[in-house]
Amino acid sequence: MPAPQSPAPRTPAGRPGPRETSGPGAPVRDRYDAVIVGGGHNGLVAAAYLARAGQSVLVLERLGTTGGAAVSTRPFAGVDARLSRYSYLVSLLPDKIVRDLGLEFAVRKRTVSSYTPALRDGRPTGLLVAGEGTRESFAALTGGEREYAAWQRFYGMTQRVAERVFPTLTEPLPGRDALRERIGDADAWRMLFEEPLGVAVEENFTDALVRGVVLTDALIGTFADAHDASLLQNRCFLYHVIGGGTGDWDVPVGGMGALTDALAGAARAAGAEIRVRHDATRIETDQSTAEVTVRTPDGERVVAAGRVLVNASPQALAALLGEAPPPPAEGAQLKVNMLLTRLPRLRDRSVDPRQAFAGTFHIAEGYGQLADAYRDAAAGRPPTAPPSEIYCHSLTDPTILGPELAARGYQTLTLFGLHTPARLFAADNDTTRAALLKATLAELDAHLEEPITDCLALDANGEPCIEARTPLDLERDLRLPGGHIFHGDLSFPYADEDTGRWGVETAHANVLLCGAGAVRGGGVSGVPGHNAAMAAMGQ
Repeated sequence: MPAPQSPAPRTPAGRPGPRETSGPGAPVRDRYDAVIVGGGHNGLVAAAYLARAGQSVLVLERLGTTGGAAVSTRPFAGVDARLSRYSYLVSLLPDKIVRDLGLEFAVRKRTVSSYTPALRDGRPTGLLVAGEGTRESFAALTGGEREYAAWQRFYGMTQRVAERVFPTLTEPLPGRDALRERIGDADAWRMLFEEPLGVAVEENFTDALVRGVVLTDALIGTFADAHDASLLQNRCFLYHVIGGGTGDWDVPVGGMGALTDALAGAARAAGAEIRVRHDATRIETDQSTAEVTVRTPDGERVVAAGRVLVNASPQALAALLGEAPPPPAEGAQLKVNMLLTRLPRLRDRSVDPRQAFAGTFHIAEGYGQLADAYRDAAAGRPPTAPPSEIYCHSLTDPTILGPELAARGYQTLTLFGLHTPARLFAADNDTTRAALLKATLAELDAHLEEPITDCLALDANGEPCIEARTPLDLERDLRLPGGHIFHGDLSFPYADEDTGRWGVETAHANVLLCGAGAVRGGGVSGVPGHNAAMAAMGQ
């Protein structure tokens, strides 16, 4: 579809609508073509598309700023480092959305895909996936060519799938058979859509470390075993390997907040009104007109709209409508942000720390280690050896650091822990968080020549620059149900009897779900926002 033009927005009566968006005390009209509940990135995408199409649009955001989980903040007192505090890499955002909305936003490619340290015969070594050096690294680790050849075949297959599936994310949902025909590879369909991913991993690879590296993409924010019959791990893996039609995970220049700032600017420029500290508390609809009750700093009011797009979880949508909630969601990750005065030295002297941390640095993510961690957590115990992965934003994009910090060689580290479901923190969130963080850093230290804590910068109060967030913390701060970063279990990107044309439809004709819980939601993509806008415009 060609990019919509940007005519001056019109009210339902045809009068020009205001382009300016100001603070919470500014007046709000009584009726809009569309009200969007939630100013996260998907809500802003939807607002920009609808406003560019000439609709009057109001965005209601509970917090004091837009962006949701896709924000950049300075988390450490008195330290000029602007970190992507929650979501941190970009893969699923289609170039189409960037072009359509005229976003001033860029990403940079990482020079290294991943590094995974290991001990072989008591000797520190590792697997470096980094362009031309990948074959040599595989040979040094595994003693032959077999695993590298299998790697090339397997990821050649996923790239072909990505090239065919990714463009469909911003189209009406294909049927299952139509998507299978589009992929045109029976073996790929079997491995990714029909059998537990563990079957494909074990069929194609023999080395436990290599198997683990492959499997990690199936477990990001997803609590599942490699052989889970639900195929939840397959769904997670698919979204992690199709981004951009290549599967590349890129670094947002300026941090994740640069994206949501650009989206908010695009929505405002098109005429959308954005109100922060405006909390929607109820939606009532007769299928043609909806009324949204809003709690504002000045009291409660009701706003009418032809359509309401909800950029929140399915649980929040049900609460707004006064309906029975869907099954509960449960997040399963530990998120840690750090600022270092220097990168730590590695025990594996064959790789420079600037190379090892330039991609995804895998920790305790061998195939058996992942299985052990899953069994621990499923039994209600924090993993004995918590698996996690790290990346260093500032190696690829130093603009997130103040000039003085950058000149002194400071670096940021973002750690994402796996297999830590919310249930583990229910009894004592603070104590469990501290214990799990300690155990996670110990697994990292096992591959370093110096403890990571020796490299931590200090904030203005003399405290180490490190923060950790559990699923319960994310539920409290961002209203993520159960701390689930995808708002719930991911779905395969095809239609069934319940999905509707775009995967954003609800039981109410004029209420749409434009958050991560929509079909083809999850991750920083803007896809649900785009698709809800298309549905709202009758595309």
